[in-house]
Amino acid sequence: MEHKILDCTIRDGGLVNNWNFSVEFVQNLYDGLSAAGVEYMEIGYKNSPKLLKATEPNPWRFLDDSFLKEIIPVKKFTKLSALVDIGRVDPNDILPREQSVLDMIRVACYIREVDKGLELVQMFHDLGYETTLNIMALSSAPEHQLLEAFEMVKNSPVDVVYIVDSFGSLEPADIEYQVNKFKAMLPNKQLGIHTHNNMQLAFANTLTAMRNGVTFLDSSVYGMGRAAGNCHTELLVGYIPKTRYELKPVLGVIENHMLEMRQKWEWGYIIPYMISGLLNEHPRVAMAYRDSEDRDKFMDFYEKVTSPEASVSPTNK
Repeated sequence: MEHKILDCTIRDGGLVNNWNFSVEFVQNLYDGLSAAGVEYMEIGYKNSPKLLKATEPNPWRFLDDSFLKEIIPVKKFTKLSALVDIGRVDPNDILPREQSVLDMIRVACYIREVDKGLELVQMFHDLGYETTLNIMALSSAPEHQLLEAFEMVKNSPVDVVYIVDSFGSLEPADIEYQVNKFKAMLPNKQLGIHTHNNMQLAFANTLTAMRNGVTFLDSSVYGMGRAAGNCHTELLVGYIPKTRYELKPVLGVIENHMLEMRQKWEWGYIIPYMISGLLNEHPRVAMAYRDSEDRDKFMDFYEKVTSPEASVSPTNK
């Protein structure tokens, strides 16, 4: 089975540093991933600055095709993808694929919005893009909603359907269960996996998915992604037995850029993120706590989020 690594350092990592990446870093990352044989790089969000009422330009959060052509004038081995959110994308911003540097557009949605997600998928498919549907917060999706959603997904042109462990709260047995359910319900679709490392299970969960027939594997270099971060690209590149993967170029990106970035911005396995993973909660409360003066008062944080009056709805964005 042909596995494909999709590196989302810029897109998910941007949630750590407000997409404050230099052009040089993004170019070096693209060159490094291409040399490493990584199949896809997610270069940011294709959301609309107008719809999000953006007050400042943010090239990786609001990807612009002419900007992308300047940044990556020559495509190398690695294909490029972008992510969009429901209600945040302007169809007028999307060029046909042959006019764009992008190869794939991925649609992120919660289970209750799958119908809207599939409308976007249809549009991107008709424009010639590879498409994925990334169903977020799976760990809190009611079973009956999943079954209804799968009926719609089955008849859509979407290429890949993603199992997303948004809260980093799933373990390998959960992943195996979800993958088998997705495979049974969507026999005609490829599957993808997107993991978070709250409980240090991102790599194990990704391998479990891979061994159970999932072909698209999300990761980020040095694990850089929201809160506890993602499965590490360098682990997958080093581990998957494939002659075309080369570890050294990814190590070069880490050595030349990421060590310094990690001094400036925080991500990875950290106790408040572990706690939010154990509780199957969105990490937003933990992220706010890490931004406060009490950032290392782990017992206080635990008490705060487990006291009876604490209620955080995982489904609100």
